[in-house]
Amino acid sequence: MLPASPIRPTIDALRHFGRAARNSYDPVLRIGVTGLARSGKTVFTTALVHHLITQGDLPALQASGEGRLRRARLVPQPDDDVPRFAYEEHLARLVEARQWPESTTRISQLRLALDYERGRGSWFGGPARLTLDIVDYPGEWLLDLALIDEEFADWSREVITAARAPQRHDIAGPFLAQLDALDPLAPADEQRIAQFAQTFKAYLTALRQGPEAIATTPPGRFLMPGDLAGSPALTFAPLVLVPGAALPRGSLAALMQRRYEAYKRHVVTPFFRDHFRHLDRQIVLVDVLSALDGGAQALAELEHALDRVLLAMRAGRNSWLTRLFAPRTERVLFAATKADHLHQSQHRAMEAILRHLVERAIGRVRAAGAQVGAVAIAALRATHETTVREGAEVVRAVAGTPEAGERIGETVFDGATEAAVFPGDLPEDPARVFAGASHGGIAPGSLRFPRFRPPATPAHLPGRKARLPHIRLDRALEFLIGDHLR
Repeated sequence: MLPASPIRPTIDALRHFGRAARNSYDPVLRIGVTGLARSGKTVFTTALVHHLITQGDLPALQASGEGRLRRARLVPQPDDDVPRFAYEEHLARLVEARQWPESTTRISQLRLALDYERGRGSWFGGPARLTLDIVDYPGEWLLDLALIDEEFADWSREVITAARAPQRHDIAGPFLAQLDALDPLAPADEQRIAQFAQTFKAYLTALRQGPEAIATTPPGRFLMPGDLAGSPALTFAPLVLVPGAALPRGSLAALMQRRYEAYKRHVVTPFFRDHFRHLDRQIVLVDVLSALDGGAQALAELEHALDRVLLAMRAGRNSWLTRLFAPRTERVLFAATKADHLHQSQHRAMEAILRHLVERAIGRVRAAGAQVGAVAIAALRATHETTVREGAEVVRAVAGTPEAGERIGETVFDGATEAAVFPGDLPEDPARVFAGASHGGIAPGSLRFPRFRPPATPAHLPGRKARLPHIRLDRALEFLIGDHLR
């Protein structure tokens, strides 16, 4: 549970009351953009802002399709202690250099003011304004929220059990060898603790770089420490403990437990209290294709990670009371990214696999009264559709410019030559993806998903700005903000 304070509930209630009062005459909608490693968070946020402020091609966003979205512009963000999302820098990197932005490693924020005309079904006609706060943060931070209610001994047991799984034998070997050589009840030694914590961090790094990269074991801040690098709160690791046994004062186990609690108190809880609990909507970006290419085990890890993500969210329908004292996230959208790596005929199967992955989580969120959706998207489309001939057969494929060094079979791409790629067909039955290759599932590495460069910007038309191509970004926006633009 979160640490209790006799003053904190009153302060939070007053803060929520003030926010609710302001929203009654100047509506503000806060949207969290998150996802696990390499899911495309920065690209999504950049493309979302670009299409809104340039009046992009968004027909499925009802206010835009009906011509009621008059103007969107960037305005100063509300929180001076949160870094600004570097929209202009990311856009220039995508369009001018045709390079993907660096991964999200910290929280950032951007505010948009949307001027629109109310729809015919609205009680009040005429012009209106919606302020949109976009909060971009690493998905690994979201997984950390599950630690709030977890004791050090339980977390240790869970991490060590996962590390001893056969499929992690090679990755976890050095960590487990050092773990087994430690006596948790021995006197604490700072040098030995620092060495073991570094070995544990190396294990977490290897997990992220391996086939299970999409599912990250907490603590997530170990891999993106920022100004906390080297602090005691980030210098701990799991230990083999006897259930229910007391930890002697001054022992290795007692110090590790203290630092684990410090991590929750100084890192996890402030993020929840100051940022996460104030989000009205959430989009969770998911790199389904990388997990598919990793095989059944990688998909099972992804399913577990997404379940933890939903457990961390306070999703549900808000009443006036919850808005004041315990605001909830009313809408959650899961988006399978990189839909441009597949022909559109495969997108329905891609969405079905995503829904299968989050089936349990979706049921839980809906039971709490929240709305939840799933969609396959490409916030920036890097390919176009084509056909290729394989022997006597003509297959539907995608064509784009693979990045330099990408390989398919014996072909290594130079980063300048366009290529047509047939990645393979997805199974129509989403349950089959969890079966091994010998049981009709997908064999690891059998799908071909090269990393494509961002597309060349289309030539400008007279009097019009170039548009960045996308797949269903407008559908995602309609789910997230469409009801506030009626």
